[in-house]
Amino acid sequence: MEKLDIVLYPEAGLREVCMPIPEMNDSLDQLIDEMLYTMYDAPGIGLAAPQVAVQQRLIVMDISEKGDDPLVLMNPEIIQSAGSITWEEGCLSMPGIYANIKRPSDILVRGMDREGNNIEVEASELLAVCIQHEIDHLNGKMFIDHLSGIKRTRALQQFRKLMDQKES
Repeated sequence: MEKLDIVLYPEAGLREVCMPIPEMNDSLDQLIDEMLYTMYDAPGIGLAAPQVAVQQRLIVMDISEKGDDPLVLMNPEIIQSAGSITWEEGCLSMPGIYANIKRPSDILVRGMDREGNNIEVEASELLAVCIQHEIDHLNGKMFIDHLSGIKRTRALQQFRKLMDQKES
């Protein structure tokens, strides 16, 4: 299994809207396996295709404690949302940066599963947050875009400092 390189902010591909996936195929199946392997290795609980330089509408996640319950969604779209929750989010494309983000607490999402079947998933709390975070990536958004201007600037300064320290 090949571990994929995770694209780091400010890579331009993280700001592009991804293309829909027309149908399931063998190369997508391999990409899903590699994305899951990369996500678990990072370690993370979610990964979107643009984070591995693939501009397709594909997300993988696993919020289980043991990391043994992966969820794969192609062409996901939120069709209902309700409630409100604030959760501390981080991102594999911005390692070391965390911020409290307010999102709907309950969602209904429609998409295709790994077999190419149309499915609907009801999600709440952490799963809802994770799905929304990953769908944002498919739309060229990052979690810091949900912050006020001052908090976003502070997060970006902190990230640049972390990256500078890593390079030296």
